[in-house]
Amino acid sequence: MSSRPFPRSTSSISAGVQLRQLRQQAGLSQLNLALITGMSQRHLSCIETGRAKASPGTLHNLLTALDVPLERCNNIFLASGYAPRYDATPLASPSMEVVRGAIDHILHANNPAPAIVLGSHWEVLAANASTGVLFDLVGLARDAAEGLNLLVTLLQAGGLGDHLCNAEEIRWVAWQRAAREASSNPALADILKNLPVPHRLSTLADEVPPLLLTRINSSRGELKFMSTFTTFGMPLDITMSSLRIEHLIPADAKTWEVMTHAYGQMQPTHQ
Repeated sequence: MSSRPFPRSTSSISAGVQLRQLRQQAGLSQLNLALITGMSQRHLSCIETGRAKASPGTLHNLLTALDVPLERCNNIFLASGYAPRYDATPLASPSMEVVRGAIDHILHANNPAPAIVLGSHWEVLAANASTGVLFDLVGLARDAAEGLNLLVTLLQAGGLGDHLCNAEEIRWVAWQRAAREASSNPALADILKNLPVPHRLSTLADEVPPLLLTRINSSRGELKFMSTFTTFGMPLDITMSSLRIEHLIPADAKTWEVMTHAYGQMQPTHQ
């Protein structure tokens, strides 16, 4: 069990104090933020100290300039005495049809490389056919990705993390990323509290590669992948802002060959 503390809830902190904390975390002075948002430094100072109340429009401009997660934005609107501004629309909702279509297109286009859709708690919401191929190559059921939590299966013994050649590196990077996200995501923080804290990296290679590869033990030997992420630009919905698609792009000729061949074998043949 992890004993690492997570930031306390922001529900009892005034909007001005939260704005000041967010500005400082972004490395901006009051003058810098005032110039970005087109307001006076004095007015910004009054908002941060509580001597003035920001209008909804001013709050929106400040939060957008600070690139604050939408769920945190709602908390600050509430702390200011306003109604929450952003909804969390279920992905299955009719209004999200265009989003689902875009996700399906991206997943299919990534074949024969694996790709998965992750929600705000690292839960796997969808996966392409090549993800099932990769699971098959490591001895897992092809549909094992359905309902899986990527963070849990990476950090807990008996999960996907056990099939990694460089498990120590991947687990530590995943933990660090999730811990940063948990600072504004209480549900994710609860998940982390029940997971083992991975060992900190004790050594660093003399020559550091351009990026960390995901190296997987499979029935066809070691497979190497680069990880990239796709997110939706300019989201105005909490669900959309939390969605990300992870692409595992083969990092060498052998991995491309193995994935292309295995994916081709699972495709139906036409007479």
